[in-house]
Amino acid sequence: MAKHLLISGRVQGVGFRYSMGEEAERLGATGWVRNRRDGTVEAVVDGAPEVVEALVSWARRGPPSARVAEVRVSEIPGSFERFEMRPTG
Repeated sequence: MAKHLLISGRVQGVGFRYSMGEEAERLGATGWVRNRRDGTVEAVVDGAPEVVEALVSWARRGPPSARVAEVRVSEIPGSFERFEMRPTG
């Protein structure tokens, strides 16, 4: 089961998506990340349970210049071949 994340706080304009992509690649996670017009970042993370949990934990901190206020996590069906950045939605 993949995890859907909705990340709020100071998470746009701080390299959040790029850093998350690098962390996902390092961990071997798949899924996607994108900015949303409302100022949040949305992501879907898939992989082995420990990999997903590690990336969710990372998202609660984000890159050094981010200030994460909240991460809402829910389960969704789906699997992915790689981790990609998607256009703003």
